Parts: sequence; C-alpha cells; structure tokens
Amino acid sequence: MKFRRMVACLALVLTACGTGAQERGDHITIGLALSTLDNPFFAEMREGAEQAAAELGVSLVVVNADNDVNIQFGQVRSLVVEGARAIVINPVDSRKAKETADVANAGLVPLVSVDRSIYDGRVVSEVASDNVQGGALAAIELGRAANGDVVHLTGTPGSSVTHDRGFGFEQGLNSGGITIVAKRAANFSRARAFEVMTELLNTNNNITGVFADNDEMALGAIKALGARAGKDVQVVGFDGTPEAVRALEAGVLTATIAQQPELLGRNAVEQAVKAARRQQIRQVVDVPVQVLKKGSVAGHPR
Repeated sequence: MKFRRMVACLALVLTACGTGAQERGDHITIGLALSTLDNPFFAEMREGAEQAAAELGVSLVVVNADNDVNIQFGQVRSLVVEGARAIVINPVDSRKAKETADVANAGLVPLVSVDRSIYDGRVVSEVASDNVQGGALAAIELGRAANGDVVHLTGTPGSSVTHDRGFGFEQGLNSGGITIVAKRAANFSRARAFEVMTELLNTNNNITGVFADNDEMALGAIKALGARAGKDVQVVGFDGTPEAVRALEAGVLTATIAQQPELLGRNAVEQAVKAARRQQIRQVVDVPVQVLKKGSVAGHPR
C-alpha cells in the first residue's frame, strides 16, 4: 500500500477513566482534535475514541474546531502546553494543518492523523479509509443507476478527503454513461448542499444523478430534489451514517460508501497511546470501506 501524503468554542470532554493510573503517577492524557462535531460521522468517531481510551486506562480530551483552521491551531497548541502525551487530529484543512503539526512536533508530542491527511506534516501514524477507492466505487454505483448529466457536490476545499474522493470519482467515471456537468463545493454541509442543489436544478432540468462527498450533503441534495430523489435522479453519498441508512431503506438514496467512524476513532487512539508509551506503532492503518445499498444495510445503525 502506497504511503499516504504526510500527513468559537472550545469543547472539552474528559473521559472518566484511568484514575488509578493517575494515582500511580503514570497517568496519560491523549488529545483528540476534531474538525467538527456538527456531523454524526464525527460524533461516532468520538465515541470509538472514548471507548478505546476507557479500555486502555487513559484520559481523552476532545476539542472541536467548528471547521476553523485557526481555532484548531490554538487547540492543539493548548493540548501541547497542558501536557498531552499524544494527540489525534482530524484536520480542518489538510494543507494548512502543517503549521498545526509543526506545533506538536516542536513540543515532541506524537501526532496521529485520523480520516484526513496532513500535507507535508509529520505524523507518527495515519488512520484512514481509502478515499480514492471509495470515490471510484461511488462512480461505479452512480453509473449503474443513472445515465447522462450528474452533479458532484464536493466537501471543504483543502481537505484531503475532498481531493481523494473527487479524484477517485473521476477515475471511476468510465464505468458508465454519466458525465459531470456541475462540480460545486458544499463544504460537507447539509444546508449548503440544499442551497447549491436548488440553484443547479433551477438551471438544469436534465440532471439524472448526484454524488456527494459525504452523506450530509447527499441528504441536503435529496431535500432539494423532493419527489425526484431515487426516481429520476439517483443520489450516492459517502460515510454510511444512520440517517443515510434510513434514506437507503426509504429508497431516496441509491447508495453510500460506508466508512467505520467508530473504528477510525478507536484505532487512532490505540496508535496514540502506543506512541505515548513508546511502543511499536503502525505508520498507516487502513480502515476498509464498503458499498451500502437498500438490500445490504443489515447490521448498520439506523
């Protein structure tokens, strides 16, 4: 597997675990710097991280950047100053996060990236899904279900997953008779996707498909489409959130490329704790994706 690119409110959630370790003088605190918690995907990631921290006997401090690069920089700097032994980061912007990574590196605090890469930044481990593969799978599914003009709703500019899912999607376009006629950023936001999709439908009535870089945007597009969703316009999302699973069952979402956010959070904390304890770690941890459709959602949370 090719090694991936090297990678306003401060919300603190302290996992109540590891008290005995603190009394013994070997207490470990791990930081978890998330890009946002205004998305079910990242809430599930936090849950997986908290479970791992509890099982490993460490404390976990969770900070939420609200999708602001500058806030995240300050949060990571505070975690370093306050003595975090390792930090897990889901960067807001993969390129601009290099400065944030440099702060952790300068403080000799091991940094683990989760879900998104840090371009040109040094991390000890990267825990992520293969977003290029996921984007290609999305193109295959949309190509099977639709024919003609399709829209690509992209995530936050500068995010590695926006780039990788888009690259994979474009690589997979030869799988069917679909053509991208509009590519618009909706910043992983359901509300923004609704606005963008409404604008596009007012100018092009021939749209037959939509690929959204995450399920939140897919759900926003579905709202804009109304009765057309799942009938004359097929929608494919990415993440496999519970609400997306319900949309699959309702027939308004054609497919979603499901990640495993709890496992991403769990694996990232496990690597961070190993780094804090100076144990052997894995430089890359790949968490598989899978295609979910209406008939294949058994066992997934709703």
